[in-house]
Amino acid sequence: MADHVQSLAQLEILCKQLYETTDTTTRLQAEKALVEFTNSPDCLSKCQLLLERGSSSYSQLLAATSLSKLVSRTSNPLPLEQRIDIRNYVLNYLATRPKLAAFVTQALIQLYARITKLGWFDCQKEDYVFRNVIVDVTRFLQDSVEHCIIGVTILSQLTNEINQADSTHPLTKHRKIASSFRDSSLFDIFTLSCNLLKQASGKNLNLNDESQHGLLMQLLKLAHNCLNFDFIGTSTDESSDDLCTVQIPTSWRSAFLDSSTLQLFFDLYHSIPPSLSPLVLSCLVQIASVRRSLFNNAERAKFLSHLVDGVKRILENPQSLSDPNNYHEFCRLLARLKSNYQLGELVKVENYPEVIRLIANFTVTSLQHWEFAPNSVHYLLSLWQRLAASVPYVKATEPHMLETYTPEVTKAYITSRLESVHVILRDGLEDPLDDAGLVQQQLDQLSTIGRCEYEKTCALLVQLFDQSAQSYQELLQSTNSSTMDIAVQEGRLTWLVYIIGAVIGGRVSFASTDEQDAMDGELVCRVLQLMNLTDSRLAQAGNEKLELAMLSFFEQFRKIYIGDQVQKSSKLYRRLSEVLGLNDETMVLSVFIGKIITNLKYWGQCEPITSKTLHSVRKLVKLSAVQFMLNNHTSEHFSFLGVNNQANLSDMRCRTTFYTALGRLLMVDLGEDEDQFEQFMLPLTAAFEAVAQMFSTNTFNEQEAKRTLVGLVRDLRGIAFAFNAKTSFMMLFDWIYPSYMPILQRAIELWYHVPACTTPVLKLMAELVHNRSQRLQFDVSSPNGILLFRETSKMITTYGNRILTLGEVPKDQVYALKLKGISICFSMLKAVLSGNYVNFGVFRLYGDDALDNALQTFIKLLLSIPHSDLLDYPKLSQSYYSLLEVLTQDHMNFIASLEPHVVMYILSSISEGLTALDTMVCTGCCSSLDHIVTYLFKQLSRSTKKRAAPMAQESDRFLHIMQQHPEMIQQMLSTVLNIIIFEDCRNQWSMSRPLLGLILLNEKYFADLRNSIVNSQPPEKQQAMHLCFENLMEGIERNLLTKNRDRFTQNLSVFRREVNDSMKNSTYGVNSNDMMS
Repeated sequence: MADHVQSLAQLEILCKQLYETTDTTTRLQAEKALVEFTNSPDCLSKCQLLLERGSSSYSQLLAATSLSKLVSRTSNPLPLEQRIDIRNYVLNYLATRPKLAAFVTQALIQLYARITKLGWFDCQKEDYVFRNVIVDVTRFLQDSVEHCIIGVTILSQLTNEINQADSTHPLTKHRKIASSFRDSSLFDIFTLSCNLLKQASGKNLNLNDESQHGLLMQLLKLAHNCLNFDFIGTSTDESSDDLCTVQIPTSWRSAFLDSSTLQLFFDLYHSIPPSLSPLVLSCLVQIASVRRSLFNNAERAKFLSHLVDGVKRILENPQSLSDPNNYHEFCRLLARLKSNYQLGELVKVENYPEVIRLIANFTVTSLQHWEFAPNSVHYLLSLWQRLAASVPYVKATEPHMLETYTPEVTKAYITSRLESVHVILRDGLEDPLDDAGLVQQQLDQLSTIGRCEYEKTCALLVQLFDQSAQSYQELLQSTNSSTMDIAVQEGRLTWLVYIIGAVIGGRVSFASTDEQDAMDGELVCRVLQLMNLTDSRLAQAGNEKLELAMLSFFEQFRKIYIGDQVQKSSKLYRRLSEVLGLNDETMVLSVFIGKIITNLKYWGQCEPITSKTLHSVRKLVKLSAVQFMLNNHTSEHFSFLGVNNQANLSDMRCRTTFYTALGRLLMVDLGEDEDQFEQFMLPLTAAFEAVAQMFSTNTFNEQEAKRTLVGLVRDLRGIAFAFNAKTSFMMLFDWIYPSYMPILQRAIELWYHVPACTTPVLKLMAELVHNRSQRLQFDVSSPNGILLFRETSKMITTYGNRILTLGEVPKDQVYALKLKGISICFSMLKAVLSGNYVNFGVFRLYGDDALDNALQTFIKLLLSIPHSDLLDYPKLSQSYYSLLEVLTQDHMNFIASLEPHVVMYILSSISEGLTALDTMVCTGCCSSLDHIVTYLFKQLSRSTKKRAAPMAQESDRFLHIMQQHPEMIQQMLSTVLNIIIFEDCRNQWSMSRPLLGLILLNEKYFADLRNSIVNSQPPEKQQAMHLCFENLMEGIERNLLTKNRDRFTQNLSVFRREVNDSMKNSTYGVNSNDMMS
């Protein structure tokens, strides 16, 4: 007993150290000791002691969280009796100690919820022991306020727990529990929450009393969790809640046909303090989103009428909306009015004219107070966007009055954004224009709203633009104007250019008229005139935000008015011709290109402008300006191509984009013209010669060499990516090989430890060996394919052997310094092995060790990476598993010759990859496993034949390793079967391919596995499950011929369907882990 007391005291000290100490080392040691405690065999009994006798809240918290881990364990789960005991103990503990610390109560309730969820299908004497939830809670609800709070929190937490899938249990099991809970208990819980809320609102609650306030809050949370339940398993993420429809089951109809449910929440909103009302509004948002098909037309009209009345009442008494949380939820509620109901239904509501007036006034006021709750504006604009988009389709005779109110909203948005500029600059506030995503979202919404009554929108924009542009011009001409005044006008013009781009982008061809196109012409003329003005000043000064707005405007203009579908007689071009002399789209494109060149010239150091500009280069080859770019791509004309010693090495990424664009433009007319190609490559030839010159001397400026080389290889990668035709790519290949390859190899030798240098070089090499669009097709008499592989092998070997000398790398830098380079090497090796331009048998035949070196380096690199890293870094896992697929397909003899520990490492990585979330990784693993299993099966079949040829030494070794470790293949058989039967298997075809081989190699193990699955079913289902397995192997022969495999794949899809149907109807839960353990 003394031991127990002593160990309890130690645990309490550790808990205190974990939660209270500020010393990191002490805390880490305490954490380590407590992790050991939770894994110890006597954890369960000690947790009970801690709860009984622990003197601090922290030790109670430790006990609760440790028990939660124990009951959640998938391997070696706790027996049913023990889990029932823990459940009962927790309920009694909570009932007898209502005043525990809040975090302890929370952890114990979480424990109860976890036990209930995981044991939902567990039976004892024909009784589902964990389903009497409401009975468990009733005794709490009949006691003091503190007990009531605990009871309601239990239901709330349980609903939440059952609604959330966790990664440790199969998704199908989660859905099965959630569906059963929905059908058996959820409506009762929701009804209970509404009844308790009615009782609470009927009494005069004293909400200054903390416990009564707490009870009301928990009741509202409970109601919200019920309405927020994922009823049909679509599990949408939180961020996409705007389009959401709440899929209320038909059995709940009565609650929504009865208007008192809706009325209850509106009444609550008006009677409780603003700290609680956001929760009420959240419930109303969900109620407003109930699926349309729950009602017939008359019922829906009645429901909508009550809903609109409630909204009207809130708008008439808006005092509580000054609270940002209330305001935000109310904006969401308004958005749901249109996302779930049609304009034709809304206009028929009795008070529609009054309500639309109130909503318009509320929106206008909200937009004018732009600094208040900026994240809520999105919902208001989405309401008006949907209303405006519905105008052409509304068939109702009642007036919708949107022609009156939509222009007011448009005007409020535009003027409020312009007025905000001065305040933001004056007070140094955060500029909304810095959040490009938010601005783009609002502009997309405005593009539809502004097109409603477009004449008014255009007249307003023309008036505001002319005022600002005139002021701006006067300020520039004046000698004593302040920079602040200039900045304000530039800010206003930036917003106007963005907005003009947006409304032009909102043009819908079928609804557009000549008058509207002429109005677009007025707006476009003004933006182009402003551009001429700002470009003329770039040598002295420029405004980055205004330039970005121009690029956004160009993108919208190009989308609508440039292309084959635009009528050349468009009124827009007539207006451009009158004002600016631009008669057609080619002339406008010339202006665009002029702008692109200007940007690259003056904004070379500004990454956002450069990258956006480079994405605009399309459809432009014939223009003289493009020819200028193709002939003059040097730092003299485009500063971002220069070697600027101040710039960071990784800031040169836009160069690849620039050269991809140039490469594509060059390819249009290049054909087989080698002179034109040589001419184009002159600046790059000069750069390579410069680096070669530096490398040839012992003392050279390392920084300058690095910069020149990194810029050069980024440029080349852009060109290599663009050249995806054989003729052009061969010109590039002959240009770079053999002259400049040694320079790349030398760079890897020198700077292997500097990722900013090696990554671009390795990526260039990976691009050069990638047989994109069959561009790497060498002539029959050319040895270039083999020579290219030699260079690849040399680079991988050089980099691999050197990077392994780095030693221990800190965890937070391991990807950047080591794994990223290794990942690119894997991709490079995969590309060259699967490129189909090298015959790899030649290397061994002629004693060339290039192939062997590359493969041995791959193994060395692989063994330096822990298994966990292979799956933790997505790019690494994709490159590794796709390379492994190629190796197992074409180089199985190499895999078979590896040491046993390497083979086991590779097999373990496949085993872990089978359950990866990334479908690409999972599919690659299935394919690799299939190749290995097929190889094994063939070798075994061959060894049993009488006239067998002598087996190669490596095959013999490989068979021996596999016979020594049968558990590896068996585990994979059980994993694949487990995924197919119990999980949401997204790539069933891929999973089926290795499964047949696994079964044929392990027939006895498969029989045992099948029996354990059948026996774990309830007695009445066993016969059906046995039959499913019989049908799976029906007509399957003992070989891996394609015909046999295809039949097995067909059988498997029928098997999966039948097993799922059988388990859906089963009342028993199936614990896949019990079967597979």
